[in-house]
Amino acid sequence: MNLWGDPLLSVILAGGYLGLLGLMWSLLFVGVPFWGAKWRIPQPDDAPPEAGPWLSICIPARNEAANIQAAVTAALAVRWPNLEVVVVDDRSDDGTGALAREAGAGDPRLRVVEGAEPQSGWAGKPWTCARAAGEARGDLLLFLDADVCIHPDAPRALVAVMRAEKLGLLSVFGTWELVSFWERALVPAVGWLIRGAVDLDQINDPGRPEAFANGQLILFQREAYEQIGGHEAVRDQILEDVRIAEAVKKQGVPIGMRLARWMFRVRLYRSLSEIVGGYSKNLYEGMGRQPLLGFGAILFIFVGTLTPFIGLLGGLWVRGVSGWAVPGDGWLLALAVVCALQLGFRWRIERHDGRSGRVAWAHPLANLMLVWILLRSIVGVQATWKGRTFVDGRAQAPE
Repeated sequence: MNLWGDPLLSVILAGGYLGLLGLMWSLLFVGVPFWGAKWRIPQPDDAPPEAGPWLSICIPARNEAANIQAAVTAALAVRWPNLEVVVVDDRSDDGTGALAREAGAGDPRLRVVEGAEPQSGWAGKPWTCARAAGEARGDLLLFLDADVCIHPDAPRALVAVMRAEKLGLLSVFGTWELVSFWERALVPAVGWLIRGAVDLDQINDPGRPEAFANGQLILFQREAYEQIGGHEAVRDQILEDVRIAEAVKKQGVPIGMRLARWMFRVRLYRSLSEIVGGYSKNLYEGMGRQPLLGFGAILFIFVGTLTPFIGLLGGLWVRGVSGWAVPGDGWLLALAVVCALQLGFRWRIERHDGRSGRVAWAHPLANLMLVWILLRSIVGVQATWKGRTFVDGRAQAPE
């Protein structure tokens, strides 16, 4: 392979590139089980408490007919002595509110509240969360997305960590429920890109400014929530979960971000269009709308992930179809090793998350789609989600 006119230089550059990629993917393969290990929350094995502070599970819901019954059923099955579930139906047109009431089957712990159009300058979810918090009476506010099914023992584990470390906010990564091909192929690729960018050591260090929360599940001490003015502090934000964690930490209140696969399961999206639209609206926002980070991520994915597959497939094609002698067997073998390490990494992620690993073959396809989503997220100044418009990550007043 002669890339630069000088065979020796070509060998050094190409060999160094493939060697670095091989080392990187080897380390990633080995490191999967250890990522965030010290921040995992085990499932409690003791009996539920007989007394405790009031816990309000707050569920904002807009057009969640496919998910709301399972979410409400799971929330009401929580083993906690003083519990209420507050669902705010954010002007849904698919029967979400009625389905939530049906799931409650008259349980007095459930309240379904009719939402109102957000005031000017408010995004839909912060507005609905604020309404839920206003209706709730708990000293502990547990915000759940309407597509989340929580484990019955989750609050006990969360409250134990929150009390032990005197946290004002605690959030968790749970488990994705993946059904369709595109869910299984694409959601873990995007999700692990996000998780890989989250430094749990820094976030869980009260002396560091870094903050993060996963909006699928956030537990607040009401005092900490009210100290920042509740969701009004992030009223116009499309990425309200991360921004509210930042607001809490800026007040000097410790926050926590943990791992607990057992704690909840969530089906984020149900189609390719939902996956693309959902991640396009918040990936670039999660990077602080910094072009260098956005395009740097694209470059990393293209050079570190896609190029070896392109090189291997292209090399096999030109040798098999055109009869060329290049690239040589050694280079094809090196490219194949790097590609195999990537597929092994994806297989190990799948197994680590409790899935079969059969979708690992789609790793290059998923990363190609991820590049497209990142480009959409960076270039698309305006985003629409559940009938509401955001420009540069902030809610716009309806026309």
